[in-house]
Amino acid sequence: MDALYPRLLVDDFPASARFYESALAALLDIRPVKKLPEAEYAQWELKGEGVLVLMGRAWMAETVRTSSLPAPSGQDRAMLVFRVDDVDAASRLMKDLGATPVTEPRDRPEWGAGLRTAHVRDPDGNLLELQSY
Repeated sequence: MDALYPRLLVDDFPASARFYESALAALLDIRPVKKLPEAEYAQWELKGEGVLVLMGRAWMAETVRTSSLPAPSGQDRAMLVFRVDDVDAASRLMKDLGATPVTEPRDRPEWGAGLRTAHVRDPDGNLLELQSY
């Protein structure tokens, strides 16, 4: 049973699903366990536990009756973090898959000994951190 997993609400489901399908296959060697394009829903698991769900933002807004409210804007409200062996290689891979660079790979000793990070945005603008330590 999944205790907790992230669900990203996205505006461009097809682009986001393609991006995460490629990124999660390359970074974690996992494929979607459920992909329902017509329902704007995709789910990934690792060893039987939920890793990520993508869902169309409009579907959820309709479900919770917030369709009339403006979409989120401004500063980020969430971020997915990928722990990887090689931040530089993962950053290049994500860019090749369509991510937009935010910060180049760099050491961050102020955050922790041996920590290296890079930041990118997925096709829907969600912030991702690639980290190694």
